[in-house]
Amino acid sequence: MAEPPLYPVAGAAGPQGDEDRLGLPDGAGAPLDELVGAYPNYNEEEEERRYYRRKRLGVLKNVLAASAGGMLTYAVYLGLLQMQLILHYDETYREVKYGNMGLPDIDSKMLIGINVTPIAALLYTPVLIRFFGTKWMMFLGVGIYALFVSTNYWERYYTLVPSAVALGMAIVPLWASMGNYITRMAQKYYEYSHYKERDEQGPQQRPPRGSHAPYLLVFQTIFYSFFHLSFACAQLPMIYFLNHYLYDLNHTLNNVHSCGTNSQGILSGFNKTVLKTLPRSRNLIVVESVLMAVAFVAMLLVRPRRVGGAGRCLWTENGVLGLPPPPVCGAAYRPTEEIDLRSVGWGNIFQLPFKHVRDFRLRHLVPFFVYSGFEVLFACTGLALGYGVCSVGLERLAYLLVAYGLGASASSVLGLLGLWLPRQVPLLSGAGLHLLLTLSLFFWAPKPRVLQHIWILYVAAVLWGVGSGLNKTGLSTLLGILYEDKERQDFIFTIYHWWQAVAIFVVYLGSSLPMKAKLAVLLLTLVVATLSYLSMEQKLRRGVAPRQPRIPRPQHKVRGYRYLEEDNSDESDAEGERGGGGGGGGGGRGDGAEEEPLPAGPGPEPAGVCRRPCPYEQAQEGDGPEEQ
Repeated sequence: MAEPPLYPVAGAAGPQGDEDRLGLPDGAGAPLDELVGAYPNYNEEEEERRYYRRKRLGVLKNVLAASAGGMLTYAVYLGLLQMQLILHYDETYREVKYGNMGLPDIDSKMLIGINVTPIAALLYTPVLIRFFGTKWMMFLGVGIYALFVSTNYWERYYTLVPSAVALGMAIVPLWASMGNYITRMAQKYYEYSHYKERDEQGPQQRPPRGSHAPYLLVFQTIFYSFFHLSFACAQLPMIYFLNHYLYDLNHTLNNVHSCGTNSQGILSGFNKTVLKTLPRSRNLIVVESVLMAVAFVAMLLVRPRRVGGAGRCLWTENGVLGLPPPPVCGAAYRPTEEIDLRSVGWGNIFQLPFKHVRDFRLRHLVPFFVYSGFEVLFACTGLALGYGVCSVGLERLAYLLVAYGLGASASSVLGLLGLWLPRQVPLLSGAGLHLLLTLSLFFWAPKPRVLQHIWILYVAAVLWGVGSGLNKTGLSTLLGILYEDKERQDFIFTIYHWWQAVAIFVVYLGSSLPMKAKLAVLLLTLVVATLSYLSMEQKLRRGVAPRQPRIPRPQHKVRGYRYLEEDNSDESDAEGERGGGGGGGGGGRGDGAEEEPLPAGPGPEPAGVCRRPCPYEQAQEGDGPEEQ
């Protein structure tokens, strides 16, 4: 059944036959103004305001859904890996369930795949992001995490190790895409909030430098508040399932004689049997099925919606195959911009991460990138295992990590202080807090099987989480402020997360070192990172110009490729500015722009089966579906 028009169509016969409600004749004798004139009750300014309000709400929905998807993905991964390693550590479980299959050897190779494979990520991550696009890379990355979960239904060498290698390959592309996506959403939100200024300045004019910074800070705060909750959510399988099968501390810590700063390696002397009864296979399958379902929900949260060209929507009102429309449906770039980003040449895309080393800002931030990886692994291994499990038992590991995750999630909100304080304050506050905690841990060696000091462990875990939240939120916000050009953001976040992966690899290699050596490396890295960051800020205050590599002009090789409008040229933003302000298809309106200016003439494509155009779009005769 045809849908009635939102506004009466001029010239259509109404209930009065050949005359409309104003008593004017219809048909060939109708006045010209009645046929072509605007609808008398139409308020263009009000419809425009509603249009951009929906755009802003769509951006917020995208940020929330991407944050929730990242949180669920990492929570499932951490929870499954933690439960798997505890079960495989118990020698009775290995002998009864798997016999002589060599499960410890499989676990060691699996950890090698997860920790070593990301070292090569700098070579392929920018190519994958530009080839698939930011949103598809997020979807594929979450899918590989779900693949890793699914292989635990059948634990064999040929299932666990290949999936671990695939997971290691997806770590850097996934989180680099997440950081890039949140930054792009902040720039789009600025555009939709200041659409009147954009119209006054012209579509080819860049927004002021740093104009999107407040929105970026808020969005990064939202993302990391969700992300750090993953450390708490990952402990739910331990709390509600595995803890019922664990021995108490008197059995597991019977041969442990030193903890904290006096310990060597990871849990030296820990009992080889930690399970008092073996969990039934049926119960394990139920737990793994729940984790698999959560991973599938995370995939649904980040699946891309717009898979057609500009103006096309391939989703019906009832979804596809009976599925509802996904919460995240907007791309980070227009289709023309995606083509521009990948059309600079695959050789250039491969080289540009290395060429960005010329920028002194990145060189000064590398120690902070490394420390960012060190401190998370220390919280999960050094503090939680070397100080926590070593003294109060394995059954309290989950509660320590819950305290860390909740502290980090709550402290991410403190990053909003950057709206009123200088940007250095949150980042240096987190570094200073970690410095005090590290110095305190140097002189603390808790006694095994003594619970009187457990409150100190919880306080240390919460405070370490506070420092982690300030560190992650401050670093990601700083990168989004320093690098506003959309042609560079995927390279910058790739470098950031690659250095974090290198730090995690170093921690994996040094897992057998004494605790004092680990604390010394952590402290030295923190001091160097802080001094290097302060040196960078001093250079920026002096006005030292960073040296950035040139982004080549897009070269389109596809036969028959056309832009939709004349002002969509093949220039990137940077090329357009150097060429005298000309606009480009790679971003004619600057970093904060994502969409074509609303056209005054007929749109390139009809709204199709997605939804009925809104009043403002009808008046402008533009595309029906929103990009969010």
